[in-house]
Amino acid sequence: MKTILVFGVSPKLGTGYQICQLVKQCQPSWRCIALVRDETFAKQLSEQGIGCHVGDATDSSMVSQLCALAGPDATIISTLGGETGNYLAQRIIIDCAEQANIRQMVLVTSLGCGDTWSTLSLRAKQAFGHAVREKSLAEVWLQTSTLKYLILRPGGLQNGELTGNAKCYFQQEVHGLIHRIDLAKVIIDKIAHQQLDNKAYTVIDPNLKFEH
Repeated sequence: MKTILVFGVSPKLGTGYQICQLVKQCQPSWRCIALVRDETFAKQLSEQGIGCHVGDATDSSMVSQLCALAGPDATIISTLGGETGNYLAQRIIIDCAEQANIRQMVLVTSLGCGDTWSTLSLRAKQAFGHAVREKSLAEVWLQTSTLKYLILRPGGLQNGELTGNAKCYFQQEVHGLIHRIDLAKVIIDKIAHQQLDNKAYTVIDPNLKFEH
């Protein structure tokens, strides 16, 4: 039985939440473990068959416990963001994963990280450049770890139905949008087909257009 350990699941129903829901639909035999901060939300997810634990990803003892619970064959998925989630928590997760002999991880960052920094406009750099730089640090920490990894840099994230049109681009300058559920589907499919290839991809849905 495959196990995934998800960090970044919140009541905002973002990508982390979409991953948990899609696993139940598309890969019902997988065991899904999630760390959440909100107790009420954790109870809701537990009732759906998701192994929920309440805590913070900056708590290394909690993260270590979850890594041990998930076991060495688990795949970690982190969609964390925010003040501590962009880098600090990611570093703790990666370190704890190595200590637990977990061998693979999917990290969701954003367009503009790493070698895509130059594709951001000056306005974008001024608006959210600090967060992008922190996320880039997390990418490097993962890339220089012992973990087999996949880094996904989504374009603008939107809520919406599954389109099935998301595409991954390697070392190509692309801009665009993607529905959170499509990003979740890409992650699940990559894990299911063992396509963690130690690369970073930009992910967008080329059929979605910016509204002017």
